[in-house]
Amino acid sequence: MKYDFNQQVLRTDAAGMPLDWVSYKEAVHCYHLGQVLYSCGEPIYTVHGGYNSLSGRQSSIEINSIIATAGETQSRYHLRDCYSPPLSNKTLFARDAFVCMYCGNKFQRHELSRDHVRPVSQNGADTWNNVVAACKRCNNYKAGRTPEQAGMQLLAIPFVPTHAEYIYLRGRRVLADQMEFLKAHFPRSSPLRRRIEEIAKSRALTE
Repeated sequence: MKYDFNQQVLRTDAAGMPLDWVSYKEAVHCYHLGQVLYSCGEPIYTVHGGYNSLSGRQSSIEINSIIATAGETQSRYHLRDCYSPPLSNKTLFARDAFVCMYCGNKFQRHELSRDHVRPVSQNGADTWNNVVAACKRCNNYKAGRTPEQAGMQLLAIPFVPTHAEYIYLRGRRVLADQMEFLKAHFPRSSPLRRRIEEIAKSRALTE
């Protein structure tokens, strides 16, 4: 079987709260140290080791897409309403599905820019609830104005992701079982949850 060794493994704490993404090497290290309490999701790797000199059998570790580890737990800080994860263009563009929040067109990452809904020149903050993905053309046209001042319509209200949503946004290629696991930790009113469900429905209709 050919493996995609760039595929990330979702790591959780003992209670099943998402912590972060780890590589297959880091996952193997967790198994080696006896830190893996249980696993779920589909098997994605089987890593083979050395041979036992007595039995002649080769050791192997089967790694699932989701592993729960001991020792570290998700901070209560992450569960507070005031929690705000680190802001970066990568996660911002992923939050907005790589769509310009003004013209509604989808772009590649290098074609997008971070737009401050209330411009910094008008005391706008560089925070999740004041920034959106915008194509460079729309951003240049809007310049140092608010959408109202520029006569532009904002297609979606910016929001602050929860910790689980932030982990989802950081994933390079989120597998279906990992997505369902993370989605279970999203708020019911989450715009991100609605978008994922809408994408899943549209894909089901085309299949």
